[in-house]
Amino acid sequence: MKNLFALITLLFSFYASAQNSGSIKGVTLDENNVPVAGATVHIASLSKGEVSGFDGTYLIQDIPEGTYNIVFSYLGYETITKSVSVISGQTVEVNATLMESASMLSQVVVTANKKPQKMTDVPATVNVISSKDIKEHVGFNVGELAAREKGVDFVRTGVLGTGINIRGFNSAFNSKNLQVTDDRLSTLIATGLPLGTFATVTTDDIEQVEILLGPNGTLYGPNAHNGLISTRTKNPFTSEGTTLALGGGNQKVFTARLRHAQVVSDKFAFKFHFERSQGEDFEYVDSVYVGTTAYKELELDRDFDTQKYGAGLYFRPTSSSELIGYYGHSNNNNLAVTNAGRNQIKDWSIDVAQLKYISKHFFANVNYTWSNTDDTYAINQRTQNYVSFINNGFSEEEALARSYTEQWFPTGPDTGIVLPRGAVFKDASRRFNSELQYNNSWGNFDLTVGAQYQLDMADSKGTYLLDAGGIDIGQTGFYAQTEYSLPDSGWGFLLGARLDKHDLYGSNFIPKAAITKAVGEGQFRLTYGRGIAVPSILNLKGNLFGGLVLGNGEGFTLSNGNKVAPLEVESINTYEVGYKGKIANKLYIDANAYYNQSENFISPLRTITDAANGVVVTHVGDKPIDEVVPGSNGAVILTYQNFGKVDTYGFDLGLNYYFSNAFRATLNYSYFGRDLDKNDPANDGNLDGQVLESELPVNTPANKLAVGLHYSKNKFYGSIFGRWVQDYDFFSGIYTAAETQDLNGDGVDDVIENARNGRSWNYGPLGGFTVDANVGYYITDGFSVGASVTNLFNAEVREFVASPVIETLFSVELKYQVNFFNKKSATN
Repeated sequence: MKNLFALITLLFSFYASAQNSGSIKGVTLDENNVPVAGATVHIASLSKGEVSGFDGTYLIQDIPEGTYNIVFSYLGYETITKSVSVISGQTVEVNATLMESASMLSQVVVTANKKPQKMTDVPATVNVISSKDIKEHVGFNVGELAAREKGVDFVRTGVLGTGINIRGFNSAFNSKNLQVTDDRLSTLIATGLPLGTFATVTTDDIEQVEILLGPNGTLYGPNAHNGLISTRTKNPFTSEGTTLALGGGNQKVFTARLRHAQVVSDKFAFKFHFERSQGEDFEYVDSVYVGTTAYKELELDRDFDTQKYGAGLYFRPTSSSELIGYYGHSNNNNLAVTNAGRNQIKDWSIDVAQLKYISKHFFANVNYTWSNTDDTYAINQRTQNYVSFINNGFSEEEALARSYTEQWFPTGPDTGIVLPRGAVFKDASRRFNSELQYNNSWGNFDLTVGAQYQLDMADSKGTYLLDAGGIDIGQTGFYAQTEYSLPDSGWGFLLGARLDKHDLYGSNFIPKAAITKAVGEGQFRLTYGRGIAVPSILNLKGNLFGGLVLGNGEGFTLSNGNKVAPLEVESINTYEVGYKGKIANKLYIDANAYYNQSENFISPLRTITDAANGVVVTHVGDKPIDEVVPGSNGAVILTYQNFGKVDTYGFDLGLNYYFSNAFRATLNYSYFGRDLDKNDPANDGNLDGQVLESELPVNTPANKLAVGLHYSKNKFYGSIFGRWVQDYDFFSGIYTAAETQDLNGDGVDDVIENARNGRSWNYGPLGGFTVDANVGYYITDGFSVGASVTNLFNAEVREFVASPVIETLFSVELKYQVNFFNKKSATN
């Protein structure tokens, strides 16, 4: 009887609770009255919310009686807030019409905390390249839009090649800025370099690009060191239709692209995309020096092409969960700049496969990457090899054939020996990634916890790695992040931490903290973040030129008993203050100031032996040198070591003024500086007893400024953008781009402009002023024509080493968009 009474009491309490609460339902639409699926509908004061379903509908139940602000948000659209009164036992209907984002404050970003957030709620500096920006961009390389963002060093190496760096220490082999696409790494396996044009996604399938400035390693792991670039593609449930684009321009540029997305039912949707782009790079030949004599790059091929295709299948088990499968492929032929000369990329292909599950509280992701090339080669090394044979009487045919793998070293008038100096890079590397995450909210407290695992399986087929027995390197990371907000006072607090364990360089702890204060229509923030840049597999397991250059993943033992320590991670600690918000009618600001402490840089190649005095390498790790490199006596070994400590600082300022919703002016300014202690021997990169600027080069302009005007209304859109980069010196590997100067103070110029400097020609500092413009017109609702011009006034500007002056580039593109199925569930 007692149990029955307890059960009745419990049921009555549930009933009474239901009578004291109500519900909110409604539908989310776009400006064309088409349902928006996947929109977030949230009541902040209750930490309660839902995601709109396939038909745009949502239902939030068990809401205590009262008046609440309900927030509607979706990527690429303005965030709107509506007030609603909930009555016990009743369901109130609240519908929302979402408009494309017109101001920076209304934009929604995902990357910073791995969840949708309004821009002003994110405790970080985030640049957003929106779906509208991408839609109005003419061309196949969306990376060009990064040139317009604050805090970003954008460089162009030719017609195709572009690069991005954030907050200093750029190089011709830069892997300090992590790039991800749809939660999978967009980097090469062995080198860690960003995929760039190797990526399998196409411009027309990109929803949004988010560029985070500063370390973001807590949630994303190693190499989110100076910053993070995240690309998110379109969901077919919310982007149904077909897009066909055809374009062309000077330098024989041609692009053809196709994207199709279709909703099959309220459970299934799919998409596929294809691209073929090609052209010819500028007429520029880099000098290859053998001794003091310059030679032209051997058999230089300036033609480039890329072919991509991919498909995604989307399944929704429930209205608030999604299972996504994706496969993508790209094949590439082009020129690429490195620290030791340019590479001739030959049929380098990338394949990715991904399975991802997303729900309200759980996220799971597994993906696999294949990298393949057999014929890519280093032009500089191959040219030197060729010259060694030609200069010693070998025929043209034999010199060309042997230039891929060997170099002739003369020992007498008619005698010599063959040295293994392979120029060919083969790659058959693989990578497996997985992640499991849980997130939840209790009142004003949010929690995110997760684990990531990565297994790199590098295979150069013996051409540039110590991979005779295969290279399998694993790393595991565990992270947790908490957020606590006080809505009434506007204060917010964030605390996060990550522990990474790597097979070679051990464990690393990566903390993160932030305090925010909402004031009016803006937010002040104070943040701390730590980042690490990990040595690449090439740094750890490299084997170049027959064992002359070896990676330092396990350390070395010398014949005199000395030890050379293995490489550790490079680290950075960043302290930042910032504000973003509305400071006057129609004027918006995003500003920050930061201070970085960096240490443990990876040195240039150092000779660790002294054969003249009998000091040779005896062991690599715990293995004898001749077991690691058959036939080697360890007499001459070059490798990498950690060194140096430097503090850097700077600030970024972004201003946007809206004359109207259609017309906007933009100003972005960035400053970067550093303190280098030249009296600290730890900063001596080449161990010559002197600390020079060229040993820890910033490779970043002190000042850069960009100003733009943007207009988009009805059927017309256009923009014009001016970008000034203050002249700056750049030192990387064999390359120098700098003004004439005396580095060591001995009265003799070590660097000479417009002259040979070591193994390269110094054309002088990088930087300059350029103007870009684009314009477009919708002939019909679905058919548009667009045109763009890069370097409108043909200014003589060289943006990178081993690269040509960037001449004027123009292109024209026709784009047709149509939805043959006319599903009312789609938004474009």
